[in-house]
Amino acid sequence: MTKEQSRKAIVIPDFLTVRELAGLMEVSPIDVIKELMNSGIMANINQQIDYETAAIVAEEMGFEAGPEAPPVIEEEEKEIPMISLPLKERMYEDEAPEDLEIRPPVVTMLGHVDHGKTTLLDVIRHTNVVAGEPGGITQHVGAYQVEHDGKKITFLDTPGHEAFTAMRARGAQGADIAILVVASDDGVMPQTQEAIDHARAARVPIIVALNKMDKANASPERVKQQLTDVGLQIEEWGGETICVPVSAKQKTGIDDLLDNIAAVAELAELKANPNRPAMGTVIEGELDKSRGATATLLVQNGTLRLGDALLIEDISGRIRAMFNERGERVEKATPSTPVVVLGLSGVPHPGETFKVVKDEKTARVLAADRADDKERAAIRPARVFSLEEILDQIRAGEVKELNLILKADVQGTIEPIVNSLEKLGDEDLKVNVLRKGTGNISESDVMLAVASQAIVIGFGVNADPAASRVSAVEGVDIRLYDIIYKLIDDVDKALKGLLEPVYEDVVSGHAEVRAVFSIPRAGKIAGVHIADGHVARNSLARVSRNNQPIYEGRVSSLRRFTEDVREVREGFECGVGLEGFRDFEEGDIIEFYKKERES
Repeated sequence: MTKEQSRKAIVIPDFLTVRELAGLMEVSPIDVIKELMNSGIMANINQQIDYETAAIVAEEMGFEAGPEAPPVIEEEEKEIPMISLPLKERMYEDEAPEDLEIRPPVVTMLGHVDHGKTTLLDVIRHTNVVAGEPGGITQHVGAYQVEHDGKKITFLDTPGHEAFTAMRARGAQGADIAILVVASDDGVMPQTQEAIDHARAARVPIIVALNKMDKANASPERVKQQLTDVGLQIEEWGGETICVPVSAKQKTGIDDLLDNIAAVAELAELKANPNRPAMGTVIEGELDKSRGATATLLVQNGTLRLGDALLIEDISGRIRAMFNERGERVEKATPSTPVVVLGLSGVPHPGETFKVVKDEKTARVLAADRADDKERAAIRPARVFSLEEILDQIRAGEVKELNLILKADVQGTIEPIVNSLEKLGDEDLKVNVLRKGTGNISESDVMLAVASQAIVIGFGVNADPAASRVSAVEGVDIRLYDIIYKLIDDVDKALKGLLEPVYEDVVSGHAEVRAVFSIPRAGKIAGVHIADGHVARNSLARVSRNNQPIYEGRVSSLRRFTEDVREVREGFECGVGLEGFRDFEEGDIIEFYKKERES
């Protein structure tokens, strides 16, 4: 090997084959295989090896190895704090006022089952189609536009607060206005109250559509009183909530409803910047047998164009075709416009957000990074939005109110608790009770908590099995109490930053250090034998030498041969790296454990 070679620096990617490594060094693959054998690794010419292994071989053969720089991406993702502006506001927060233009409002229908949401949507869709539409609606795309007095209105065709909440739980804030459909012969029902809770939590204005006014037993005044009782004060009674009597069956009151939607939208001054790359929300995703993966997108800012490169969570693609709700091909979609797009690598989920990036290669790289993040997140416990976690959010200035959902055993208990909770906090952080009611904690309560980053508190009640399952998956903190002062005291301490969680150590396994290796970039790694239990990546660890503890920290790497692994069980050997610790010695005992909060 020449001096020139000995001084030559090479750049090595995270993974490559033996043949590719030999090509980088301009040496025979046989020489690389021999060097791998000297390191105890049997590999063929096409076998893939990781950076650490390749760097050892390169340095042993006289090269200076360095890692490959990550691709330069102009539109790098920004981390969004868990508690922050609603997505709808984040989409416009960086825009200069002079770049913003009026956009159509986006409207969603909420209300109790059988109160006429779908019928009302159908009436609006078929009697107020955008001017110039040939034929009629030819396909269902989850959203559509109508035109009223020369102005467009976008309706999300996802009736029901469950769909609305599912979108919000994924981070979407698609709607600007909520239409609460209430049957005038039936009045406020449990799902009506839930719909109100979700609309309030989303901070969108509510317009009440008092439906079925054609019925002989319609009682609008009684329903208005019920609405007042649940906190929706009707305009004609001195409040701020617009109430429009309609009959979807007889198609009456529709124009009046649209007039009021337009008026509320005008007061809200809804704007977007059409002269920038598009971003928005996925309304629906579907795998079409003939067209492949399709998605209905609601553009919320910017303009979406044919040929744009898209990033949707861990899905990428380039728009090969774009259709409106009538199945017609379109070249572009401006803010508040729904379109169906083709050309994605997979089927996205409703509520996920999309954005246009520089090119298709950038989209693929970012999608791959997100897929890796998702895989790593899958092996971690579900994120719990807990009372303790609020402390960090307070210090970061990201929390202005603590959202709570309260369920109690009897009605007489609710008001004293709510009154006490509302007195807590100060001008910087207050308690906001999103929902209060009697009975066990339900799945609906947990879903509202997911969508609103809320804590679920139960007094004298339990959580339903379905609620417990959802809370475990979504990471919702459910707190159960039997003593009122303890409940109030915990919330007060959280608001003041004094609440401390209580954890206990749960040992998962032990290992003995049998060898110590030096790895480029990683330092010293312990070769261990798992004596009992198991070790998982990201476990906590204690190192003991001669029965004396010498280090506590976290597992930073876990490998079997050249592969990263998530877990190694009793009886097997593996390589373990610890954060901030490199002074391993043969015979050291490593105890692996995790901290669990005491109930």
